Amino acid sequence: MISHAWPDATFGCMQVIRRMTDIGLNSIVDAGVAIVGAALTALAAWTPAGLTGTAIVGPRWLLALLPLLLGAPLVLRRRAPLIMWLAIWAVIALQYTITRHPPQGLEWFVPFVASFSLGAHSSPRRSAVGLGISVVMILGARAGLNILPLFILYAVGVFAQSRSQAASLAERNAVLERQADQAAAAERTRIARELHDIVAHHLSVIVLQASGARASGKAAETALEKIEKSGRQALVETRRLLGVLREPHEDTGLAPQPGIDELDSMVASVRAAGLPVNLVVNGDHTALPAAVDISVYRIVQESLTNVLKHAGPSCANVTIGCNHDSVTIEITDDGAGESGTRTLVDGHGLAGMRERVTIFGGELCAGPRPAGGFAVNVRLPLGGSLLNDEATS
Repeated sequence: MISHAWPDATFGCMQVIRRMTDIGLNSIVDAGVAIVGAALTALAAWTPAGLTGTAIVGPRWLLALLPLLLGAPLVLRRRAPLIMWLAIWAVIALQYTITRHPPQGLEWFVPFVASFSLGAHSSPRRSAVGLGISVVMILGARAGLNILPLFILYAVGVFAQSRSQAASLAERNAVLERQADQAAAAERTRIARELHDIVAHHLSVIVLQASGARASGKAAETALEKIEKSGRQALVETRRLLGVLREPHEDTGLAPQPGIDELDSMVASVRAAGLPVNLVVNGDHTALPAAVDISVYRIVQESLTNVLKHAGPSCANVTIGCNHDSVTIEITDDGAGESGTRTLVDGHGLAGMRERVTIFGGELCAGPRPAGGFAVNVRLPLGGSLLNDEATS
């Protein structure tokens, strides 16, 4: 199967680098906002009222500490917005208790930025707690503050957060769709290779039979010669196409493809990896078309791989039913799993499995079980599929 490990790893590294860069830039911006807040508060506290508007009143020690006490919490505006908000309002409460004056002039820069930051970077529950505490403080002190601008800036922050989350969700969905497309393309390539191996095998048989008939002298020489010539030419073209589909360093020999008979050994390796598996095969599978036989093996393999990756401590049950018109596959586990990871979009194995089932005209149902764990149910029809016809011709 064509490997997408390198592009996926590169994309993951780029995401980590970008996240680290964003964190570094955000920290610098937040520190800058805190410095600006402290500087504006200092201007309001230390300069004459005619230069900066209404001056802050109070004892000198309070005016000396106020810029630092008000500005410093803005450093936490992204990482801990509720703590920032409570710290700023604790300073405002201290100032009002001592001076009996609310924030004045340029000092309002800090509460305004804090209000926007609370809406933009805090969860609805935490921000509601913060707003509730500040409203109680304002009403209790009867300070006569106009809190409407604070609520307006808070609403703007909430809107900015929703837009940012929507953009992040759209980006994540785009990444998941791209990964699902890659998984489906890889699975289509593997299916094509498997089918070409099957066709090449049957063509080899045709060539051998035609050669044997010619050697026995019991069949029409001209007809058998045409069969042999056409078979050899088709075999050459099939091998050439198969070589195009393979990786550059992959072995191009026509290796036997796995099927239901090889499930026991595959299940044994899964058990050795730490996952107890119970395998049951009902019905006669010896007459199945080769393409279906391979697909049953691949589906079970992908499902058990997903269980190993995502289910956590669990055990799995695999049941295969072979009927005259279809093959049914059921794989279940009782693991707790990782929340949100075992879906048809997120899981590369499930995406490829769905592609395989669709090509065969089958049915796939995969999802959490009501009693816990995960279930994969597949039905592969044995008739009416071009792939089955090609594999058995």
